[in-house]
Amino acid sequence: MTEVRNQGPFRIVASDLDGTLLAPNHQLSDFTKQTLKQLHQQGYTFIFATGRHHVDVAGIRELAGIPAYMITSNGARVHDQNDNLMYSKNVPEQLVQPVIDVIHQQNPDIFIHMYRNENWLINREDQVLRAFHNESGFSYKLFEPNAAPVAGIAKVFFTHPDKDHECLARFEQQLNQQFGDQLNVSFSTPWCLEVMAADVSKGEALNAVAKSLGLELENCIAFGDGMNDKEMLEMAGKGLIMGTAHDRLIQALPENEVIGSHADDAVAHYLVDHLL
Repeated sequence: MTEVRNQGPFRIVASDLDGTLLAPNHQLSDFTKQTLKQLHQQGYTFIFATGRHHVDVAGIRELAGIPAYMITSNGARVHDQNDNLMYSKNVPEQLVQPVIDVIHQQNPDIFIHMYRNENWLINREDQVLRAFHNESGFSYKLFEPNAAPVAGIAKVFFTHPDKDHECLARFEQQLNQQFGDQLNVSFSTPWCLEVMAADVSKGEALNAVAKSLGLELENCIAFGDGMNDKEMLEMAGKGLIMGTAHDRLIQALPENEVIGSHADDAVAHYLVDHLL
């Protein structure tokens, strides 16, 4: 057991997964796994903070081999180290179908996804996604976009088959105009537009975890690369932006330090150099 060293104010490390903690093949590198184990041994609390579904993230946590909290669906769900649900906030039921209609009626080619309780739903088959998720064992079920289920929806998200960011950015604008402050609309990647309840964000969820541990946001250090990380990087005591992040994120948080790429295990290297 490594001795616990006092490393200033930070006791909690929160990291986004895709584009941040995970390598470009969406796996944890051996160096990152080793670093996470060291963090745990030295008494830090680790949080996976992601847009992914909690069932998916639980598999990654198992591979990491450490107890960790999970902030998932961009903050709509929070699970503790023992998989107990600590926090849950759904998209308002009366808004689910209207949100889907905005996109589906104008552009039926766009894929519509929903995270509903334990399930991932999609409006039609996507072979690329099916193959991609074969490994994790967490795959989608189909739903009818004109009669969507509305209860228990953590988030609704839209992906463009041709990765057309401009097209999705127009819908982002439209959803914001139509639903205003009833929803949080944000990009996780330039071709994935996500819709949550208004006060859902990774930042609010991080605050909930810190409070439950008797700590504050200033005791948190966080890493991310997407617009869905903005609140978390803004609210944490220190928020670090990946060098491969969207320009919009770097422009939105000009004071935040930018580190290297997920291809070079930049998060793990930063932790080794500054915390361990």
